[in-house]
Amino acid sequence: MNRILVLIHIGLLLISCNVSKKKEDKAVLRYNSENGITSLDPAFASSQDNIWAVNQLFNGLVQVNSSLEPIPCIAKSWKIDSTGKIYTFHLRNDVYFHPSSCFPNNTRIVTAHDFVFSFNRIIDPKTASPGAWIFNDKIAANGFRALNDSTFQIELVQPFGPFLGILTMPYCTVVPKEGINFYGKSFAQNPVGTGPFSFFLWEKDINLVLHRNEQYFESDSTGNKLPYLDALSISFVSNKQMALLLFLKGKLDLLNGISSTSKDVILDKNGGLQPELAQDITLEKMPFLNTEYLAIQIDDSTSQHPWKDKNFRKAINYAIDRKKMIKNLRNDVGSPSESGFIPIGLKGHASTPPYAYTYDQQKAKEFLARSSYSSNPTTITVSTTKDYLDLCIYIQKQLADIGVTCTIDVLPSSELKEQKRNANLPFFRASWIMDYPDAENYLSCFYSKNFSPNGPNYTHFKDEQFDLWYEQSLTQTDDEKRIRLYEQMDSLILDEAPIVVLFYDESVRLLRKNITGLVNNPLNIPSFKYARKEID
Repeated sequence: MNRILVLIHIGLLLISCNVSKKKEDKAVLRYNSENGITSLDPAFASSQDNIWAVNQLFNGLVQVNSSLEPIPCIAKSWKIDSTGKIYTFHLRNDVYFHPSSCFPNNTRIVTAHDFVFSFNRIIDPKTASPGAWIFNDKIAANGFRALNDSTFQIELVQPFGPFLGILTMPYCTVVPKEGINFYGKSFAQNPVGTGPFSFFLWEKDINLVLHRNEQYFESDSTGNKLPYLDALSISFVSNKQMALLLFLKGKLDLLNGISSTSKDVILDKNGGLQPELAQDITLEKMPFLNTEYLAIQIDDSTSQHPWKDKNFRKAINYAIDRKKMIKNLRNDVGSPSESGFIPIGLKGHASTPPYAYTYDQQKAKEFLARSSYSSNPTTITVSTTKDYLDLCIYIQKQLADIGVTCTIDVLPSSELKEQKRNANLPFFRASWIMDYPDAENYLSCFYSKNFSPNGPNYTHFKDEQFDLWYEQSLTQTDDEKRIRLYEQMDSLILDEAPIVVLFYDESVRLLRKNITGLVNNPLNIPSFKYARKEID
């Protein structure tokens, strides 16, 4: 009933409301952060909401372009030595920290010493950064070095092909020692960076305002200084329907993502924009490197014995009609997955694997008959959050069709995260959003030394051959050979089936027509420095 009322409310709004527009004299782009922002310190940029904001405030040595290739940022060039272990970065000399009381002269130029401080801060246990893992077992003793003010060097323990990709993460952006010392723990609420926007105002649970950085060092291809916008205004409306209403009324310029309860209002059955919205709104969709899946906890602590049987796990994989799921539940947003954990658009994804889990009820029943479940049937439980309840209900019905009884346990998001970290959930809905642009990031989820809670292997999958290939890939500097290892590992995961891959996601953005130039990438991290807003 609530869903119907929301849809009626939105429909009436679209038909009858004549929105009055207040004249603006500043180009302020407004978007909503549904889950809220917990910190503006890049050391704690672990959620997408935090990352979006942090990326506007800070810069690193390198950044990614729309094709996820590392390109210069504060480092204007770099060189990797013949051993593949020493990276030498040559820095620009025109990058200034935002004006702040922490500096005796209000601001200063960034030097290589700032990167030594920033990177050592990430791995310092006192910082307790969730990003410390990115350097685990990779950096040599005293591996962060300033050769002079403009030359920064990193020495690795051994070659690591994806290392430049890791350096594009927000954890690797530069912060001033003066700012950390001056603000202490409150640096998270008083950030001092180098980015295209600088901190202005943060009203808890209301909004965050960032102003244009007048000293920003980057320009566009014609020499115009970036950014073009005067400010960013980020609201914190947790109710998805309310955020949608604010967008439709013109109170927000950008809406990221569409909830299951409002998708039919925005999208037609083929995933396009509803015709009545096309005059004022632009729909942007692109592949999002996020794999949605069901995880199966298969180590010895699992109490639900069917999960230890590979035949049972394969039966579950064959039982789900992913194409119908995407069509009916997501209005064709995303691509049904039948070919592995590594998503489309990333090197290592096998578009034609040795075999695939196409929907096949007969095969599902055959594998089920071979499994221990056939002689000892039991009820299984899938754990999820309320946002994915409709998807789990669909899966529940699909499993019932092959004779498997499945119940659904709906948990708060924080509890689900905690329970999966501690390996307390035998079967649960999960997703993996890529941290850095290399398929190794996905495959790390199945390396036996990454068992949760100390790593991302939530299934506690362990396989000697997989581990051998994974370790070989880490030191393989030949890209073609490394990608081949990735494909082999992904195929092995398909065969062993510790997961049920459901679909590869797409990012969906709604923009007001007067917003242009907003650059996105498959990480779904927009670059607001290129965005323009036409002012009435």
